[in-house]
Amino acid sequence: MDLGLQDNIIIVTGGAKGIGAAISAILAAEGAIPVIIGRNESDNLQHLAQIEATGGKGWQVTAELTDPEACKNAVAAVVEKFGRINGLVNNAGINDGVGLASGSYEAFMQSLHRNLVHYYLMAHHALPQLKESGGAIVNITSKTAETGQGNTSAYAAANGGRNALTREWAVELLPWSIRVNAIVVAESWTPLYENWINTFENKEEKLAAILETIPLEKRMTTPEELAQMAAFLLSRKSGHTTGQLIHVDGGYVHLDRAISSTQS
Repeated sequence: MDLGLQDNIIIVTGGAKGIGAAISAILAAEGAIPVIIGRNESDNLQHLAQIEATGGKGWQVTAELTDPEACKNAVAAVVEKFGRINGLVNNAGINDGVGLASGSYEAFMQSLHRNLVHYYLMAHHALPQLKESGGAIVNITSKTAETGQGNTSAYAAANGGRNALTREWAVELLPWSIRVNAIVVAESWTPLYENWINTFENKEEKLAAILETIPLEKRMTTPEELAQMAAFLLSRKSGHTTGQLIHVDGGYVHLDRAISSTQS
């Protein structure tokens, strides 16, 4: 399906690794021009080279998104380069394990900046251009906002905020036909997920136990499956979809776990 994204300028925060990298690659394959924004220039350039090697186009801005001024400057750089913004994917963040007992005020606030505040700032600074283009926003969020996980209060709170902002912005931006949706991620194999699994002594058993809880096909959602949904939501093909929290998770959050023991 041609999603009609040809030459669309779409910002993807954290677009060089994991889910963000898949989103950038899929957008480029659709003819869009993803702008990777992340803190590590070498990672940005490496993924950009991979996109260009397959015939796609893209650009990158190196920015530490926990710095509010860097968010402003990153968007300004995109506008200076291209003169427009057609879409924004807020994706950057990390499950940093700031728990209730183990955390602190400082760690909690730092985590909110790492995982939530820049979602607001990137949308705030991109908004004038999105109003002109009638663009779209996709927020990547996590099941932790709905299910809890334990020992990750700040990350869960940040994702609750991401979900709330998705619906709030969908309402506020109706007059400009700017659609805002979220993709809720459950279990997806990324470098960060692999790092987490490797913290367990019995990592193979831990991974196998997790896979058993995923109803559809007992496997993780691939970053590419998440990316395909993001591309669809950014496109006019989803032109009457806004304010939605879309779970691309093989039924992990909403299907009864009792079925897991009955499915082969």
